[in-house]
Amino acid sequence: MDTYKPRIADSVLARKLAGKGAVLIEGPKWCGKTTTAEQQAKSVIYMDDPKKVKENLLKADLAPQELLEGDHPRLLDEWQIAPQLWDTIRFDVDHRTGNGHYILTGSSVPVEEEEDEEKQEEKQEENKKMRHSGTGRYGWVKMRPMALYESGESNGSISLKELFNAPEKIYAKSNLSREELAFVLCRGGWPAAIDLERDIALDQAFDYVDSVAKKDMNRVVDKVRRNPERVRQLMRSYARNVASQAPYETIAADMQANEPKGMDAETVSAYIEALRKLFVIEESKAWNPNLRSKSAIRTTNTRYYSDPSIGTAALGIGPGDLLSDFSTFGLHFEGLAVRDLRTYASGMLGEVYHYRDSEGLECDAIVHLRDGSYGLIEIKIGGESLINDGAETLIKLRGKIDPTKMKNPSFLMVLVGIGEIAYRRDDGVYVVPIGCLKD
Repeated sequence: MDTYKPRIADSVLARKLAGKGAVLIEGPKWCGKTTTAEQQAKSVIYMDDPKKVKENLLKADLAPQELLEGDHPRLLDEWQIAPQLWDTIRFDVDHRTGNGHYILTGSSVPVEEEEDEEKQEEKQEENKKMRHSGTGRYGWVKMRPMALYESGESNGSISLKELFNAPEKIYAKSNLSREELAFVLCRGGWPAAIDLERDIALDQAFDYVDSVAKKDMNRVVDKVRRNPERVRQLMRSYARNVASQAPYETIAADMQANEPKGMDAETVSAYIEALRKLFVIEESKAWNPNLRSKSAIRTTNTRYYSDPSIGTAALGIGPGDLLSDFSTFGLHFEGLAVRDLRTYASGMLGEVYHYRDSEGLECDAIVHLRDGSYGLIEIKIGGESLINDGAETLIKLRGKIDPTKMKNPSFLMVLVGIGEIAYRRDDGVYVVPIGCLKD
């Protein structure tokens, strides 16, 4: 049996189980949700087990309580194939004492869950009057493919959490070469790929794209049949616009120019929504700080895949292609960096956003914690000129923030892909290679 590699999500899940009756782990397939859940579950039912799926679906309709029988925490893997279980579990939790009864895992979003979420505000007052409304019974954990510290490519000598304490000096060395960075970017953070031979490991992301195009997009909850080649075309176009705020019209225009059959913006929107429901993409939302100036903040999401290897596989490129095209390398490295920052921030119950305003000022990542603390981060592939550009952007954005209405940033950091040393510049900006970073 393979040795389980501890994940940052382990501690997040334990914390959620201590405070909620049921916890839902969401994320793309193959990212390790089931294995992580199994570490803390005391019984499990695999809802999509081919030998039992029909029986499980019948029980979900006629005798759902039978599916909940077992030691707690009980894991219901791929629960979303029977979305009626959501209310069954909520009702069961309402009539139990204590917390940590159920873990649910899923790699797609069921319609019923989304409808419940949309209607929550309308039902809020009604639920307040109900003794067993289920409000507050569920907790959520978002899992992603492994960050570089989890997979062992980062030595973890610089802690993101400690940067919030603004140390006067930092120093560390990264052992991650540009060739190795290109490889791990294209391999991705898929747990099953980490220990495989290099050529075979690179196949995993291509297999993932094949599965999304041929199977997963046709099992997504809206049940719309989609042509696999059109799915591939959309994923290629999305990959060409990764790390940008490209509107759907731009992606549609890109498809018209580069693909045999294009799509209109409305169809692009529908396909991207389906990819979102499968957690294939995870876009970065805009940060909205209090500013001294009247700059209008742009609210379009930044486009990212949940793992950068999906984008490179969709484009049909590998490590050698990235090393010969540093512009493309830089864009997809940004996706890797955001994936890692999201994973590390999740251990601190933080979120990652981006910033862009009407004056053209952009910041790639803002790690924002619950207590209002935040760090500003520019992501650069490497090189002194790009590091200087990033530092200048960070200092300019810090100068726009109104300190009378919100905290000053805890730190400014340029996160680089290609670089050997982590250090603090004279202007106070940290420069950290991603091969040094951990949570």
